[in-house]
Amino acid sequence: MTGYEKLFSEAWKNHKNILCIRLDNMGDVLMTQPAMRALKESAQGRKITLLTSSAGSGIAAYIPEVDDIIPFDVPWVKTSETGGKQQLQALADELASRRFDAAAIFTAYSQNPLPAAMLCYYAGIKPVLGYCRENPYELINQWVPDKEPFDYVIHEVERQLHLVGMAGGLTSDTRLSLEIPEESREKVSGRLAAIGIEPDEPWLVLHAGVSEEKRRYPAAEYITACRSLTRQGYKILLTGSGSERDYVDEIARPLSHAATNIAGELSLAELIALVAAAPVLISNNTGPVHIAAAVGTPVVVLYAMTNPQHTPWQVLNRVLYFEVLPELRTKNRLLQSFPGLATPRASPEAIEAAVNEFTGINNASKNYCTDSLV
Repeated sequence: MTGYEKLFSEAWKNHKNILCIRLDNMGDVLMTQPAMRALKESAQGRKITLLTSSAGSGIAAYIPEVDDIIPFDVPWVKTSETGGKQQLQALADELASRRFDAAAIFTAYSQNPLPAAMLCYYAGIKPVLGYCRENPYELINQWVPDKEPFDYVIHEVERQLHLVGMAGGLTSDTRLSLEIPEESREKVSGRLAAIGIEPDEPWLVLHAGVSEEKRRYPAAEYITACRSLTRQGYKILLTGSGSERDYVDEIARPLSHAATNIAGELSLAELIALVAAAPVLISNNTGPVHIAAAVGTPVVVLYAMTNPQHTPWQVLNRVLYFEVLPELRTKNRLLQSFPGLATPRASPEAIEAAVNEFTGINNASKNYCTDSLV
């Protein structure tokens, strides 16, 4: 243990009321779960409150380590709506009123932690743990110098586990996991029966929607892959948000009776239950990929070459990479160079092969890990 770790660990021993800050998306919150578990398990009676986006708050409700949730869309993270100056001041006042013992700021290496640190500063939360490239002085007084991506790149789960490890946060269980309401399981079971999907026949879920266009695998390629799979007897359920329904329908229509578009028809709990029931999930690199990891469902992910550290965690998977169109590429310098060879490349044939491989594997092999940065 380094001098930093000894110093931080001693300071955190008596901190029981912890604010965890993860302000981006559903999948990012899920990948932070093992770190929050490590914090929770490392001190008896410790309470975890999660400050997160409205999107992140939905999945947080099914994460057992989270005791309380504060949803807020901050202006320094991309969302459809954000709180203004007065709402941000009200948030700082609320955080102050809750008298947190300490805060942990969780960020991807391409994000700046200082706005969240300033929020803690205004709220009077002084023990603050977080990564930062430059010395943040009083804003993050338990500073972990951020070496990514210049020295190395590690999986997002490992990144956050390393951060809380500096404060004595340890766990032997590094899986993702979600609590699935029984009511949602029953509704999904009824929905599958109504569609005519039998448990012993080949079927799968395709989640073609994604929040950023640059991470959207081409619809024509999905259609080609799905046509091949339906000729083999697969039935396909297509999911997505309500706003994505028309786009998803572009994929469903050419597949005729073998595909059913249920985009916008499921609650989040029902989506979790559906992914848990599915023999395999095909998806862009977005939140349902991490839901699949949390419920043990094999996943074929069409991975846009953006953040390299968000591959499926500890679940049977195949990552198939594709280039982001030049006009859609990020302006963030830290993400403009994708590390490694980024193979195998995405294609309809690769999707078909991965699905057939996974559906031929006994369910007992769930939670096996392949092709991911673990």
